[in-house]
Amino acid sequence: MKLVNYQLQTQMEQLNEEKSNNYFKDYLTSILEDDTKPYYQKCDYVGLSLNEIKNKIDLLSSDIKELQAFKKRLSSSLDIAKELVANVFKSNGIDRIDGNIVSSLTLSKPLTKTKTDISILDEQEVMKLGYVKFSPDIEAIEKAMKSDMGKKELSEFVTIVKITTTTPAKVKVNTKRLSVPSNSVNNVVDEIITIEPLEQAA
Repeated sequence: MKLVNYQLQTQMEQLNEEKSNNYFKDYLTSILEDDTKPYYQKCDYVGLSLNEIKNKIDLLSSDIKELQAFKKRLSSSLDIAKELVANVFKSNGIDRIDGNIVSSLTLSKPLTKTKTDISILDEQEVMKLGYVKFSPDIEAIEKAMKSDMGKKELSEFVTIVKITTTTPAKVKVNTKRLSVPSNSVNNVVDEIITIEPLEQAA
C-alpha cells in the first residue's frame, strides 16, 4: 500500500468545478515540457496518479458498503436489546428506573399498525366499473412523432424539445501487466515527483 501521494495526485485531488483549475494545468504542462524526463515516465506519473485516486474511491466504496451493513446490524441489535430489556422489566414489575447519569429508563406503550393490502381477483371487471387510471404512452408518442401523420395528429398537444448533452473528453488509463516488481516502478516514478509544484492561485 502506497502511503505517500504523488504530487500530481495531490494536485488532482484538489480540483474543484467551483474554482479556477489553471494551477493544475500549468503544473501538468511543466511536467510534460520537462526535457529531462523520458515520455514513458511522464505517462506513468499521470496514469498512476489517476489510478491512485480511483483506488481510493474503490476503497471508500467498499468501506461505505461495510459500514452500511454494520449500521444495519447495529440498528437491529439495538431494537432487539430494547425489546428484551422491556420484557425483563415487565416480568419483574418494573415500569421505571431512575439513574444518576441516565435520567431514567421507562417503557413505551406497545404500538400497533394496521396496513390494508388489496388483492384484485379480476382486473378486467374492476376496470369496467371505472376503477382505472390512464396516462399518456410516451414511447408511442415519440414513435408517432417520427411520422407525418403522427406529427399532424399530435402537433397541437405535444411539444418535442431536443436536449443535447456533451461529455468532455477524458483521459483513459490503459493498464498493462508489469514484467518488473511494482516497487521498482515506484522508484522510477519517484524521480518525477521531485518537480516543484506551482503555487495555487488564490
